[in-house]
Order: sequence, then structure tokens, then C-alpha cells
Amino acid sequence: MSFVSGAALNALSRAELEAEILHLRAADAALRESEARFRTILETVDAAFAIVQVKFDAEDRPVDYRFLEANPAFERESGVNLRGKWVTEFAPDLEQFWFETYGRVASTREPASFESYAKAFSRWFDVRAVPVGDPVDRQIAIIFNDVTARREAEERLRASEALARANIERVQLALAAGAIIGTWHWDLPTDRFTVDEGFARSFGLDPALGRDGIPLAQIVATVHPDDQEGLAGAINAAIARGGAYAHQYRVRRADGRYYWIEANGRVDQAADGTPLSFPGVVLDVEERRTVEQERDRAITQLRALTETLEQRVSERTAELMNTEEQLRQAQKMEAVGQLTGGLAHDFNNLLAGISGSLELMSTRIDQGRLADVDRYMAAAQGATKRAAALTHRLLAFSRRQTLAPKGTDVNALVEGMVDLIRRTVGPSVQVETAGLAGLWPALVDPSQLENALLNLCINARDAMPDGGRVTIETANLRIASPAAERQDMPAGEYLSLSVSDTGTGMTPEVIAKAFDPFFTTKPLGQGTGLGLSMIYGFAKQSGGQVRIHSEVGQGTTVTLYLPHHRGGAERDEASPDGGPMPVAEAGETVLVVDDEPSVRMLVTDVLGDLGYTAVEAADGAGGLKVLQSDARIDLLVTDVGLPGGLNGRQMADAARATRPNLRVLFITGYAENALLTNGQLEPGMAVLTKPFAVEALASRIREMIPRSARAGDL
Repeated sequence: MSFVSGAALNALSRAELEAEILHLRAADAALRESEARFRTILETVDAAFAIVQVKFDAEDRPVDYRFLEANPAFERESGVNLRGKWVTEFAPDLEQFWFETYGRVASTREPASFESYAKAFSRWFDVRAVPVGDPVDRQIAIIFNDVTARREAEERLRASEALARANIERVQLALAAGAIIGTWHWDLPTDRFTVDEGFARSFGLDPALGRDGIPLAQIVATVHPDDQEGLAGAINAAIARGGAYAHQYRVRRADGRYYWIEANGRVDQAADGTPLSFPGVVLDVEERRTVEQERDRAITQLRALTETLEQRVSERTAELMNTEEQLRQAQKMEAVGQLTGGLAHDFNNLLAGISGSLELMSTRIDQGRLADVDRYMAAAQGATKRAAALTHRLLAFSRRQTLAPKGTDVNALVEGMVDLIRRTVGPSVQVETAGLAGLWPALVDPSQLENALLNLCINARDAMPDGGRVTIETANLRIASPAAERQDMPAGEYLSLSVSDTGTGMTPEVIAKAFDPFFTTKPLGQGTGLGLSMIYGFAKQSGGQVRIHSEVGQGTTVTLYLPHHRGGAERDEASPDGGPMPVAEAGETVLVVDDEPSVRMLVTDVLGDLGYTAVEAADGAGGLKVLQSDARIDLLVTDVGLPGGLNGRQMADAARATRPNLRVLFITGYAENALLTNGQLEPGMAVLTKPFAVEALASRIREMIPRSARAGDL
């Protein structure tokens, strides 16, 4: 069945149709062969080739391009396979230059040739871009080569040429300035040494010889004899090792004088290390050497001047230190004078009362007027107690008072004193307490703390002549190193006891002197000026501190910082109630050791009145001899400061080696740190401060000798 119309068959004969078919087949074969050849060329050519389609946005600006075709060389040259991909998929930060250039070729149909760097590919490319296909498709063909190596070589060449030009310029400048006075070239294999005219003149040689070659020995002959050996060593070392050479030496010129020069060169070697050439330049360093010599002389003179100046400074410093020491000594003597003057004033008043009372007692006894004796005796005893209190304050100020520290509940101590404080300050002053719950125990002498607290409250009362309020507070504190250094106290845990008033306050000048001995703002005769200095000494001796905060018209706060006691608070023993003095049991013996005969007499008389047997010793050695015997000793009563090289504590310790349960009562008027172990007395030991009442001595003796004591136990 045929689908060809009759008219067509009439128009085209069968033979013609077959010929046309054969022609079409031949053309198709030729086209395929041509495409195969083209494909083969693209696959094998070294130049990278690609057909890309440029993408434009709505405003006809090129924004991307896609690789429709690419030969293997393209991947080799670019380092990436981008067939069928948009370039922004691989390089989103590609330079705008590529889009604009390819877009211009696709739009204008004008070819472009250029070299450019593609940062995304890290390469330089030599590119030829031509339009292909229908203009509507916006397609171009690009042929390019990676020229990175060539560009880098060109860049290195340009840098080398620039360096060479700079070196030439520097050499020309050096020659023009006279810094370089000559050059040489030494061909080492032939031993041919040629020099320029400047070199020849520097060495006093004929310039004509320098051009033809001159023996090295002839050049060395012009070198200063003292420098020839060093020059030969430097040359031989440079030839042996290769590389840079520099050496300074003196040469004789035509005028017969020697001048300093510096030779700088370089020994070039073959690959096997054979020295080949030794070129170099000669520099005139005569002026530089002269300047260096002047500099060295100046340095020597300056060093000598510095040493002299240091000696003068040292001498002046020593003079200043000596002057400062004299000033400190004068200040100490002034303080001692102030202390002794105030002390002498107060003691003279007290001694006048004591001595006058004793004289009148003696006179009235001789007259038989015994009724007046009691009055004079009371006056003498009162003056004696005030003298003891003054001495106690002096010892507290000097941190030499005898303390018996123990774990103390400060809240309980304050509450126990509130009634006494209220009676002392009077009805116009309101007393309030604010004790911290859970307050730590303090390691402190409770009786001395009571005295300090009472003194602070009295000072607060005196600062409020029209009445006011006194507040006593306690708190726990942890003081770190920086704050502790500012407070002049060790870092650690403390509890604070503060006394605040609403009084007149203090100026900074008064606060600075408040702890000085005998300093007082009270009228003459109304204060000794030892109250705050005593409190300060007591706090420091207890391992703590005291500080004042005050503003004029706003009141004052004085705070005692006391060390935290790790153990529990100890209970206070009941004080004797003033009943009849207890008497001794049969056979009870007390050893009394004191170098003061009047004290031994007083103690032994009291012991005799109480029924005790008293044994006396005047020093530590005598007391220890008794203690090391078989004699019964129920109690040792001893002073601390004893003559003969053995103090009371040392004697007691030695005695306890054989009498481990020996009870010891120290009587002293001066603080002895040797009494305390870890801040406390050992068990079975106690302290009684001089002067003491007879009743207090008797009670303490009876307390320390238990009723169950038997001869031999101690």
C-alpha cells in the first residue's frame, strides 16, 4: 500500500528519489564523521574548552553561567568537573568580573581575550571567549589555559629584578657617598685576584696591576703586621665553609699611614663544595672606628662616674638612714618621756597618799590614838589598789599583762555585765545588746575582756554628756588576707565585739592618737589617757585587733576582734563569797619560790595563818632541789621571773618530770609568754597577778589543793 500521491510520483521519478536518499545518507555520515573528529579533537587537545550558557536577571544583568559542554582538559586545567553545573554552586563568591565579561560576550556577540585570577580556583587563566549558537540562547564558547606557573615565574622575576635594581641603587649610593671604596673578585680555581681602581688605591697599589690580576701576597704585605695573622685566618675560614665573609683590619696607603677598612664578601661553592669565586667590597671604617673609640672612652668615663655616683648615693643613703634612725630614736625617747612623765605624775600622787597614811598611822599608834588608824589604813589601801590598776593598764598597753585565755562565751559575758554597765553609765544612757545567735567562742581572758568592755562603755557615756544610746553587738567574721593586711592582723576567723554610741564623735586627728598612752580629750584630772591604749594592748596580746570608726556629731564605734576558739566555751568557776578563809588539813605543805624576801614573807605568813607548812626558796635552782627530794609538796607557789638562769615555768616543768601531778600557782606582775602552751595554761596550773589580796591568795591556794590529796601523790 503506498502513501505517495500520484502527483508526487509524477514530479519525482524513482531514480531521482533514490539519488536524493543516497545523498542525504552521505551527508548524515559526513556530519557524524565531522562530529566524531570534533569530539576527538576536544577530547585530546591540551587547551581547555567549554560551552557555557549565561544567565541574566530581570534587569538583564549577568548573574550566573552553566557549563553545557566541557572537555577533559577543562577539568585538568580548572581542577574541578563542572559539566551541567552552575558556577555559583561551586564558587558562590566568584569575582563579578567573570559574570560581566562572559555576559558582555553573550550579549554583544563580540569575542574577548584576557588573563585573570580566579580566587575560587586559586589559579590564573588565559581565556578566549566567543559567542556560539543562536543569540537568544546566550551561549559562548571559552578556551583557556592555566597560566599560574608562568604568572608566578614572572612575578618572581619582577621581584628579583626589583631587588637587583634596589641593590644596584644601594651600591651606587654607597659608591657615591664613599662608603664603598673598592671592589675585588677572586677566582679561586685559577687564583686570579682582580681589583678595581678604588681597591688598589686603598692598598697603595698600582691600579694597572689590579686589572690584570695581582698576587694576594702583595696585597697582604700592605696590611698592618699585627692584623695579618687574623686576616689570613678569616679568609681561610670563609673559603672552607663558604658563604658570607666580613673582617676589619688596617692597611697602609700611599701616604704611609694605616687606615681601618672592612672587607665584606661571599664565597660561592660548587655543588660538591669546591670553592669557585670570592667577590667582595671594601668599606672605609676609619671614621667609624674613631667614633667607636670615642664612644668606648665615654662609656668608660660614664661607668667611672656612675660608680662614683653610686658610692655618693650609698653614702647619702647611709646618712639619711642614720638621720631617720636618730629621728626614730628621738620619737621613741619623746614617747618614753611622755609615758614616764604621766606615770610619774600619777604614781607620785598615789605614793603621797600611801606614804602619808603610813606616817600618820605610825604617829597615831605612838600617840595611842588608835581610832584614827583605820581611816589612814583605808586611804593607804585605796591608793595601793589605784596604783595596781595603773600598773595593770600600763602592762596592758605594753602587751605584758598576765593573761589566762580560755574558751569564752562572749554573749554570755556581755549579758552577765549588762546590769553593771547600766548602773555605771547611769539612767540617761540607754544600753542595748545585739548578740549574734550561734556566736563562736573566743580564746580570751574573760576578766580582762570584762574590764575592756566596761572601759568602752564608760568612754561611750562620757562622749554623750546629754545622754544617748550605747549598743553592744557581736558577730562572726572571716577575714581574708588583703583585708587582714589592711587591719594589721593575721587572716582567719574572728568574732567581733562592738560598742557604739550616739555621742559627739571623733575627728580623724583624734582617732589617729586615740591609742597613744596618756592621750585624752578629757579635762585635766578626769582621765589618765590609758583606757584605749590598755584595750589596744589587750587585744593585740590576745591575738586580735581593735579599730575605731567615728564621725563628728554622728557617734563612735569601737570594735574588738578576738580569735575564734575551736573548742567549746568553758564554764566560770564560782567566785569566793567573802566567808571565812579555808584552813589547811594536817600535813599539807606548800613550796614558795620568790627572789623578793618581802613577797616570800607575805606568802609564808598567809600560809601559816591558814595552817599550811611553808617551805621557802629564793631562786629556781633552790626550789628544784626541794622538788626533786622526797619532801611532801602539795602545791608550788612561784614567781615566774627568777634569778640564776632557771625561771618559774622551767622549774615547774622540770619538777613535773618526777611529780607529774604537781599543782603550780604562778604569782607574777609581768606577762610571761613562756607560761602558755598553745595559748593556754596546762592542767593543774593557775596564775595570780601581783599585787593580790590576801583573801584571793588564800582562796586560790585552797582551790588548787583538793581535799583528797595525800602525801606522795604529788
